[in-house]
Amino acid sequence: MSKYKVAVVGAGAVGEEMVRVLRQRNFPMSELVILARSARKQTIEGIEYDVKETTAEAFEGLDIAFFAGTEGAKGASQVFGWEAVARGAFVVDNGDDFRMDPRVPLVVPEVNGDAMANHQGFIANPNCSTIQMVHALAPLHKLAGMKRVVVSTYQSVSGTGSAAIKELEQQLQDYAAGNEIKHEQYPYQILNNLIPQISGLKSEYKGYYGEEIKMIKETRKIFGIDDLAVSATCVRVPVFRAHSETVNVEFEKPITAHQAREALAAWPGIEVVDDPANGKYPMPLFAEGTDLTFVGRIRQDSCNPNTLDMWVVADNIRKGAALNAVQIAEMAIERGFIKGCVPNIG
Repeated sequence: MSKYKVAVVGAGAVGEEMVRVLRQRNFPMSELVILARSARKQTIEGIEYDVKETTAEAFEGLDIAFFAGTEGAKGASQVFGWEAVARGAFVVDNGDDFRMDPRVPLVVPEVNGDAMANHQGFIANPNCSTIQMVHALAPLHKLAGMKRVVVSTYQSVSGTGSAAIKELEQQLQDYAAGNEIKHEQYPYQILNNLIPQISGLKSEYKGYYGEEIKMIKETRKIFGIDDLAVSATCVRVPVFRAHSETVNVEFEKPITAHQAREALAAWPGIEVVDDPANGKYPMPLFAEGTDLTFVGRIRQDSCNPNTLDMWVVADNIRKGAALNAVQIAEMAIERGFIKGCVPNIG
């Protein structure tokens, strides 16, 4: 079995999770290098790593480079992504800089793995909120054909990064102690609050914030439907980890809730939790740390034919970032897009 020299670029929440996922899935690595803005030692899951400074030369001889690129931390793939490809590495980028680049496939392996065939050594991970939504939409689109999607997201603070996690922790402590609650990561405190703003307003779609536009454009690219009607409202909520979404989707053909449950349950990586009469439905509390996309509250729209409502939950750091990236690399290896070396057993 071939082994691969692998780099993870970025040592924050997503980078650390990529390292965990690679280890947990027994990814065939001959070497694992962690690159960041500065050299240091960092312990992940009890293992101490020598984190190296990211330079162009650091990609020499690597087979695969995962750019952790969380939404608030730009730069690494812009500077080094194509340089890594030029030096022979297969790049999987979690950042948003190249998602809409026509050279770069935007891939969720359970949804549009065939898009990899057109790769130029560089594949993009979609936005975390997009990944879990299109994962749940894929089996239903195959069954009845999507016509329109309306989504509202409830996104955890880990989507902003480690600093936002620490800020919510501090706000909880200050609230319990009766201290003044301060905020830096968001325009308002997130504790005991909901903030209907993720990113900034964009001129491309009037009144829409950047995260909402990502969901619109990425969903169209992933399904290859340029004119698919998509509308999104993205909300930051005081949850540490795992995003939740309400999705209302209209189809070209009639589809029942029962048919949807069966199609979803049979799809790779999806678990249906849908027994509302007994209080069973997906929640971030149970999704954290898991690999699955959970779907529940599946029901027919009460006022629009051929339309379903559902509730979708997944760990945004895991399936929404690190796991999806590793799955891309696994599929690329399986399809012969990455050539490693066969270790000398003798």
